Amino acid sequence: MTSVQETRAGRRGGWLFDQPYLLLSLTSLFWAGNTVLGRFIVGHVPPITLAFIRWAGAFAILLPFAARHLARDWPMIRKHAGIMALLAFTGFSVYNTLAYYGLQYTTAINGLLLQSVSPLFVAMWTFALFGDRLTLRQTAGICVSLSGVFVIVCHGSLAVLRTVEFNRGDICFLIALVIYGFYAAALRKRPPIDALSFLAAGMGGGALMLIPAMIIELASGRTVVFDAESIASFAFVCIFPSLLGYLFLNRGIELIGANRAAPFIHLVPVFGSALAIVLLGEQFQLYHAVGYALVFAGITVATKR
Repeated sequence: MTSVQETRAGRRGGWLFDQPYLLLSLTSLFWAGNTVLGRFIVGHVPPITLAFIRWAGAFAILLPFAARHLARDWPMIRKHAGIMALLAFTGFSVYNTLAYYGLQYTTAINGLLLQSVSPLFVAMWTFALFGDRLTLRQTAGICVSLSGVFVIVCHGSLAVLRTVEFNRGDICFLIALVIYGFYAAALRKRPPIDALSFLAAGMGGGALMLIPAMIIELASGRTVVFDAESIASFAFVCIFPSLLGYLFLNRGIELIGANRAAPFIHLVPVFGSALAIVLLGEQFQLYHAVGYALVFAGITVATKR
């Protein structure tokens, strides 16, 4: 059944859906933009409401394409309702809400830095759930790419790293990454259904689970500012880090496994710094080149069999 599922996904996506490294790299690019945007939009949209809009909007966009697959796979979804609800709760509802909440109180730089440790949480959960251990090559690759992340974030100087301060937003973001690690590891237990069915069920279920918390958030006096910036932000988060990002992430993990896919999260701060150079006019420095080289070297080492 799994091979049939993989064949369908590959045929639908064409050449792209058989390229796990490219899919996971694009996911990191979209998530880097999401982190920067999550910090930028503070004051316009409260975090739970932003997470709900993200998943409800992505579900609405996906539904016309996924409806036929959902109807066919519905008996299997009902049969595995427990694991489907758990994946929707951890990978869609809680993880993203906590990340957006954390960005209310911390900087985008801190958020990008903290995401660098998520491969360790993925490894922790794959070991706890399935007894998987990182190979020596995977461990070495994670360490090399992680060192590249630190070079970028600290601008090539340890003195900069010592000035980074962490607060409750960072703790919240760290908890979100622990939950993401569980989701990435537990994807192995997803039922053998079409990729679009799985994504639609996860997004729709995740959005429904957020409704009670969103009502409480809005009733507490938090408001949504509808302006050009917030509307453009809604469009971005619904399409790129959500619809395309999770479709690419799930397919990439399906093809090469959670532990081999995990080091690609180190590309998030790489892309984040590149976005700052392109969009914010920051200067490209030698430490960028050194950090990028270390990250790509680490990923190459970790993903080789």
